Amino acid sequence: MSILSEFEIKAPELGVKNILILQNGEKIAEKHWDEEIRRNQYSVSKSFTCAAVGIAIHEHLLSLEEKICDAFPDEVPEEPNDFLKNLTVRHLLTMSIGQEKGHLMGAQRPFLETKDWVRYALCQPFSFMPGEKFVYSNVGPYLAGILVQRRAGCNLIDYLMPRLFVPLGILRPTWETDPEGNTFGAGGLFICVSELARFMQLYLQNGSWNGRQLLSAKWVRESAQKQMENGREGYGYLFWRGAGNSYRSDGKYGQYGIIVPDKQMVISINSECIRQNELLELIENTLFSKL
Repeated sequence: MSILSEFEIKAPELGVKNILILQNGEKIAEKHWDEEIRRNQYSVSKSFTCAAVGIAIHEHLLSLEEKICDAFPDEVPEEPNDFLKNLTVRHLLTMSIGQEKGHLMGAQRPFLETKDWVRYALCQPFSFMPGEKFVYSNVGPYLAGILVQRRAGCNLIDYLMPRLFVPLGILRPTWETDPEGNTFGAGGLFICVSELARFMQLYLQNGSWNGRQLLSAKWVRESAQKQMENGREGYGYLFWRGAGNSYRSDGKYGQYGIIVPDKQMVISINSECIRQNELLELIENTLFSKL
């Protein structure tokens, strides 16, 4: 019986387009209900920004404890409150920046009149101490991506091409930009399901790929660990914790890159699904138990 036999009964009605499963680095299952094309990965993009931050830290371009008021002195309000003064790069990666609601979200971006999204994000109210509360938002990963770009002197695609994409065999991708041409690190990366699988396999291998250490093993471990309570299994650095000691990149409409370390397994899925919780439950209930 196929590993996918139970999963594929319900997958089409949930809008699944492609699935690829690796175990111990080898492909063990694959199914395509549509062509394997590059699709918008939505918030899966955040995990690629996490990788960029990890590389930039390794290259001494920035640090987790760096204060955002110091990093963006020209865009912060003239008199930032104590909450904003305490905001660090670490908080950008854990969805705990201290704002009460999400900003720069998908339904908001097309209607923003300002072109300066950095200033816009930092001028929204900071209402509690960073690190105190999980509030899902695009502000943190966006600012983290902007900081990498400013310190590196290039956009995220150019930064990651020699450091990540080329070693993984990923041809130059498309990535959403803000009105000033900066890569939008919180979403909008277009890759296909097999490219996502290779990225997740890199994390499963603690940042090592074909004998090269593309990401530090310490950064991979920290990214995957629970850094913030979120009312579920926890949140790492732009990765969600999940059932069975798993962790994942998680994009709107069912884009998933899931790692199950205990089973040495990677599950990569692209979908057009509006019932994401149902799809995630299907994955966990039918695939986790098969391997």
